[in-house]
Amino acid sequence: MTISWGRRLASSFLAALTVAVVTHAASMFIFFVSQQYQVATLTQVSGFYFFTTLFSVILLFAVGLVGAFVRWYTALVAGFLVGIIACLAGSGLTTMLGGFALDAATIAYLWSTFLSLNGVYVIVLAVVTATIGRSIYRRALAFRSPKNATDRLIALVRMPAGNLAEGQLTHVERTEVDTELADKQWDGYVAALEENGWTTREVGFADTMADSVFVEDTLVLLGETAIVTRAGTESRRAETEAAEETARDLGLRIERIMSPGTLEGGDVLKVGSTVYVGRSSRTNADGIRQLRAIAAPLGYSVIAVPVTRALHLKTTMTALPDGTILGHPDLVDDPSFFPHYLAVPEREGVAVVVLSENTVLMSQSAPATAALLEDRGYTVVSVDISEFEKLEGCVTCLSVRVR
Repeated sequence: MTISWGRRLASSFLAALTVAVVTHAASMFIFFVSQQYQVATLTQVSGFYFFTTLFSVILLFAVGLVGAFVRWYTALVAGFLVGIIACLAGSGLTTMLGGFALDAATIAYLWSTFLSLNGVYVIVLAVVTATIGRSIYRRALAFRSPKNATDRLIALVRMPAGNLAEGQLTHVERTEVDTELADKQWDGYVAALEENGWTTREVGFADTMADSVFVEDTLVLLGETAIVTRAGTESRRAETEAAEETARDLGLRIERIMSPGTLEGGDVLKVGSTVYVGRSSRTNADGIRQLRAIAAPLGYSVIAVPVTRALHLKTTMTALPDGTILGHPDLVDDPSFFPHYLAVPEREGVAVVVLSENTVLMSQSAPATAALLEDRGYTVVSVDISEFEKLEGCVTCLSVRVR
C-alpha cells in the first residue's frame, strides 16, 4: 500500500527513538558492569553518549523513511552505518564543546574511540536496530485497532505494497493498475470483514514485495495448525516470514512445506474435512505430498485436482457454506472431481469468502452470480476489488481466515 506519510513518519520515529534509547541504556550498562559497578561510570558514559544518541535518533528516523527497517539485513547494515556516523558526530561535538580544536590529533582520537566506548555503541546499535527496531517499526506501521480483540473470527490481511502494479501475471494481460484506488478498495475489503464480525490482524507490511497483499498464498490453516507455504516463484518466498510470525503470535502450531516442494495457499480449498489442492504452475507434486502427510494426522483427506486455466485453484472455484462448489466453465478443468458443483455466470463469481453460515463476501464484478446466491438464501456482501483482479487476485487471496 502507498502508506500515508503520517503513518510512515510515526512508525519510523517510534522505531528510531526506541532503538536509540535501548542502545544508550545497554551501552551504559555494559560499561557499568565492566567497571565493577561503579555508579560514577553511569554519569560519565551517559554524558559521553548524549549527543551520539541524539544523532542516532535523527539518522535512524531518516533511514526508516526509506525502508531500512523492512528487512533484518538492511536494518543491520543501516544500524551499523548509523552507529559509525552518529558516534563520529556526537563524539566530535562533545570534544569541540570541551574546547578542543577539530585537528588531526582530535580526529585520530575520535577514530580510536571505536576500540572502546564507541565500538560498543556501534555493535549494540546495529543489533538493536535489526531486532527491536525492526519489530517496533513493522508493528507500528501495521497497527489497526480491532473491533473485538477476543473474537475468534480472525482475518489476517496485509497492506498492498508500494510497487503493487509490478505484481506477477501468468494468465492475463497486464493492464494499468490504479494504486490509489487499490488502497481504497483494500480498506473497503477490510471494513467489510470487520462489519461482519471478523477481527482483522495485519501481517507486517512489505513495501517492496509487489504480491504480498495476496497474503492467502503464505499460509494454509487446518484447525489450529498453520502450514507455512513455499511459493512457486523464488521472488515471493520472503513473504512467508512475517506471516509465520503473525501465526505464532496467535498461538497456532507451525508446519512447513520444504524444498523441493512448492505450495501456495491459493491452491488449497477446504470443504469440511476434505482438502482440494490444485496441481498448478505454483504448486507441485512434492508440495501436495507434503500437504497430505501433514493433513492426514489432523483428520483431513487431500484430493489433488488439475489447474491449467488459471493461476490458482481458488481462482477457478470456491465453496459455499453448504459445500457446493462454485466454478465457471472457462476456468474449471474437470467438474467431475466435485460432488456438488454449480456453474456460475461470471468468471469473477467463482470466488467467495464465507463470513458465516448465511453470509458470503464476493466481488462487485459479479452481480449476476450475487443474484443467483441470494436466490439460494444467502446474504451477499459485495466489494469492489477491480484493481486486484487485474493482478489475478480475488476476494479469497486478500486474507487468511482463522476460525
